[in-house]
Amino acid sequence: MIVRKLRLEKGLSQEQLAHMAGVSTRTLQRIERGAKASPETLKCIASVLETDFGNLIKGQNMPTDTHSALPELSSNEQKAMEYVRDLKSFYMHALQYLVVMIALTIVNLLTSPGYLWVLWVAFGWGIGLLSHGLSVFEVINLFDDKWERRQIQKQMRRR
Repeated sequence: MIVRKLRLEKGLSQEQLAHMAGVSTRTLQRIERGAKASPETLKCIASVLETDFGNLIKGQNMPTDTHSALPELSSNEQKAMEYVRDLKSFYMHALQYLVVMIALTIVNLLTSPGYLWVLWVAFGWGIGLLSHGLSVFEVINLFDDKWERRQIQKQMRRR
């Protein structure tokens, strides 16, 4: 998480930081999700982020529930990052829907123009896309923070 926070503070995208540090974007994504990185990789990232290599190596070796001098994400930062991740997921879903529906429409018109079966696919997948959008934009939020807390409490009582 420290790499992600420092990257965001510098205003860099994952792609920019990965390019500047000489690592793949996929590697950087894994590191930001908590995967271990080699010291060489961390040195390159620390150099680009203008931070002490020791902080990054400590961040990798410490459990996620301990407190330290390393900058941690505030509750608001965590919520903002989760929202942006959800928003990105929705936009990717919508883009996939658009590309696939265009391709299927072309196939439908070339193979059987008399019957538009593609409308059934568009309708079915469209319902899923709509529900995804309603969830991301919190128009209908069935599983909010209160619901999560109740479920956690219920699970804790069972154990």
